Amino acid sequence: MDVTQIPFNKFIEIAHSTDATDQVLKLDFKDNMKNHLGTFHASAQFALAEACSGLSLQKHFPHLANSVAPVLRKSDVKFKKPAQSDIQAAASITTESKTQFEQQLEKKGRATIAVPVEIIDQNGTVTMTGTYEWFVQKT
Repeated sequence: MDVTQIPFNKFIEIAHSTDATDQVLKLDFKDNMKNHLGTFHASAQFALAEACSGLSLQKHFPHLANSVAPVLRKSDVKFKKPAQSDIQAAASITTESKTQFEQQLEKKGRATIAVPVEIIDQNGTVTMTGTYEWFVQKT
């Protein structure tokens, strides 16, 4: 499934970035994305990062595409600087986390994995960081 086609992500117009790797998503800075201060709304940044963490799972574990049900369990985010331009999200999963996740999923049929994400504006400023923990269960 293309994460940009999930109804909510489609509604706020999360898109694949054209100038980066296939694991980066973007969100354009439009009036409907602004908060009361005229900067990117925290919820919009959160949604972009969450979608990117899900995309990262798809890219790292393509063999699980039709055999698991992933749901977001918890997140921890920190807003660092106001975003006033288009933003991109990039996620990463360490080899160690990937190995532990696969071992736990194989052993128990369910597992959790934490996916770190950064939101970066057009100037290269990190505006938000977060960790999104996914609960994944075999179907």
